[in-house]
Amino acid sequence: MKRNGSQRRRFLTHCGSLLGALALSRNRNADAGERGTMHRFGRSLLVDGGGAPFDATALDAGVEYLFHYPYVTTPCFLIDLGRRAPGGDELKTEDGASYRWRGGVGPNGSVVAFSAICAHRMTHPTPGVSFIGYRKTKTGFYDNERRLVQRRGVIQCCSEQSVYDPAQGAKVLGGPAPQPLASIALEFDERGRMHAVGVYGGMLFERYFDHFGKRLVVEYQRLDIDSRTGDTTEVLPIEQFTRKRVSCA
Repeated sequence: MKRNGSQRRRFLTHCGSLLGALALSRNRNADAGERGTMHRFGRSLLVDGGGAPFDATALDAGVEYLFHYPYVTTPCFLIDLGRRAPGGDELKTEDGASYRWRGGVGPNGSVVAFSAICAHRMTHPTPGVSFIGYRKTKTGFYDNERRLVQRRGVIQCCSEQSVYDPAQGAKVLGGPAPQPLASIALEFDERGRMHAVGVYGGMLFERYFDHFGKRLVVEYQRLDIDSRTGDTTEVLPIEQFTRKRVSCA
């Protein structure tokens, strides 16, 4: 136990150099994509726990799964909506940049993916708890007209009650979020494989690393928290990533 404690202390002492390391790395990675237009990151194959290509038909409809992209510590939701999401929605980022959502992929055009970082205060799933998630059953919230509504099939953040519609590019339905969730661009090939290839919409990665950097080092037990995901990224049922999921009710 002494050895483990000593190793942990040595690991945490490296956090002092974290901000400088992150600044250098972000200078390499940052570009116009941060302002909301499509940004093509590396191509990452979605895989299961055994490293095999993840089968889109293995998704339970209406259940959120989690993977990391475009960085090793930036969580994303993967959801089969159970119905085709044709896309084409015109959306805007917080700074007014327009973009068009591409819609769902997969055999039925129903699989969508979004950054799981809330656009308001960057609430996101952690190994300990998640205050943001997909609501398969009806949930109540105040919409943009301040009317109390009941809807199923939304992504809801319980921190400040921001609500998004994943069937329309995660556009904001209610709450203080100033823009939709960033969308993860997926490509689905003839062999049934899915690749994450980019991000479009308003990305919050710079602020995310600035605000949560030291905590992410501890949670993920690695210093390179802003490294890009590699050739593969593992898909997990959300309950295998986080110990507690919070309902807004």
